[in-house]
Amino acid sequence: MLQNTISYFRHRPSISIGFLFAIASILLGIWVAAIPQIKTRLNLTDATLGLSLLLAPVGALTGVAISSSVFRRIAVGKWLVIGHLLYCVAFIAQVTANSAVMLWIALYATGLIGFLNGVSTNAVVDLLEKKHSRHIMSTSHGMYSLGGGFSAGLAAFFYSMQMTAYQQILLVAAALMVSILLMRNHYLSYRQIIESDQGFRLPTGSVLGLAFICFVTFMGEGCVADWSAIYLKESLEGSKAIAGLGFAGFSIAMAIGRFNGDNWIPRVGSKRITIAGSIIAGIGFLLTIAFKSIPVAITGFTLIGLGFSCIVPVLFSAATRVPGVSAVTGISAVASGGLIGFLAGPSMIGLVAEQYSVASGLSILFFLTLAAAFAAWKNRYLFNKNTAIPATNYPDQLL
Repeated sequence: MLQNTISYFRHRPSISIGFLFAIASILLGIWVAAIPQIKTRLNLTDATLGLSLLLAPVGALTGVAISSSVFRRIAVGKWLVIGHLLYCVAFIAQVTANSAVMLWIALYATGLIGFLNGVSTNAVVDLLEKKHSRHIMSTSHGMYSLGGGFSAGLAAFFYSMQMTAYQQILLVAAALMVSILLMRNHYLSYRQIIESDQGFRLPTGSVLGLAFICFVTFMGEGCVADWSAIYLKESLEGSKAIAGLGFAGFSIAMAIGRFNGDNWIPRVGSKRITIAGSIIAGIGFLLTIAFKSIPVAITGFTLIGLGFSCIVPVLFSAATRVPGVSAVTGISAVASGGLIGFLAGPSMIGLVAEQYSVASGLSILFFLTLAAAFAAWKNRYLFNKNTAIPATNYPDQLL
């Protein structure tokens, strides 16, 4: 892993796009740690919070509908700059919301902008992989996970220093916006139009299988992001500093898996990686709900992150290989399944928690991860070995 990661960090196009992946999760980590405080400040019940969280994936589904139109008109590099600046602003509004209505508007905006950012960054990764004939998809997604782990730990530190969520998001978002502006010329150099040549369509056949696995993975990730802090703080009676550590463990384990993924996936195969990852995530959910212990719960969330780590990069890469479908269309079709999961998951947990408990809601994910393992076993776009791109490090001339 170390040599491949060093090569990735030394390759400017790769690390520049990786930084944008990290931005998304850095902002998310601050938000996750702030959720309990926001829930209390706005007097939201578990069910109301769950329904409120629907607005982010609803915004993302809007992004699915308009992505082709947006990217026909705006070069991908221009959107990389505009989209990530707007994302910072949306998260500021989300964390500092002083009413439920403002929170709903901000959640919708982050979902919409975040989806368009995700399509653009993944499309650029696909362009770089094809240009340089090297795997970087998993490592790029590892940057997202690394950012989440960093920001969750940073939020815990900020709270220990008595900094409010307002102060945290303003400080972090301002630093990220300055960084984007400093790097804008590099991003603007991507002048490609990455429009979908066939438009969005509902996934069918084996693509539907990929979408279902993405549905389960995104549902699991969304539930950990939105409910791990609530579970640790309210169900297990942890402190505010402890509350963000479940997501931190999840994100760090996911980063470790993804930084290894560009070496593992070609050797082990995307099918075996997806099956094994789903089973490991299932074990993580089982540990989290079976033992009423903060250390065990954090361990469970960490295993969930490790299990899910390589699945989304595998699915997005597989989506770009679907015959007769452009990369953007393939990614959008598979991501749509994930968005439905991201939409259903946190809200489902909220509704179940209102009637029973957060642990009862999380138990549903245990069974869904086993179903995802079965779907991966049957899918024809996942291969036991994938050697289309050599699993070697970047040659010196690319550095």
